[in-house]
Amino acid sequence: METLKSVIRDIPDFPKEGIIFKDITPLLSNPVSFKKVIDTLRTRYKDNRIDQVVGVEARGFVFASALAYALDCGIVMVRKPGKLPYKTFQETYSLEYGEDSVEIHQDAFEKGQNVVIIDDVLATGGTLAACIDLVNKNFEVNLIEVGFLIELDFLKGRQKLGNVSIYSMMHF
Repeated sequence: METLKSVIRDIPDFPKEGIIFKDITPLLSNPVSFKKVIDTLRTRYKDNRIDQVVGVEARGFVFASALAYALDCGIVMVRKPGKLPYKTFQETYSLEYGEDSVEIHQDAFEKGQNVVIIDDVLATGGTLAACIDLVNKNFEVNLIEVGFLIELDFLKGRQKLGNVSIYSMMHF
């Protein structure tokens, strides 16, 4: 993982002053690094008979799509409101100043499917807690795990995710 960590660059003061942004675009553009990430996730989940990989807007789509292909299963998108064309379920969550929401199609899963949620970064945990609630409240599926490329440990986002299995490839 140290090799993968070395490909991620820090961008100071982005998107605002005082924040050090973990830029994954060098990892995505490096075929060896990107393959290592997807192969690691595939190995982790290959014995769980995953039916659907849930990708969280927007960078989560990149990893979820590649993982779904590697696992020979489907992908379900969780998006911001108004971006999905069919009937949706919505979950609203609190931000530092206000609220936001995420949506999923009402026909995203069949009863009893094995599901894993994938996103790029676990930061404060608000968006992912809403995604977990969105899946658990509206569908009768087996949420196997929530997986991340990066976890920013100092933000303690893991504490907001409740009693779900969490996997983070890298910790900062």
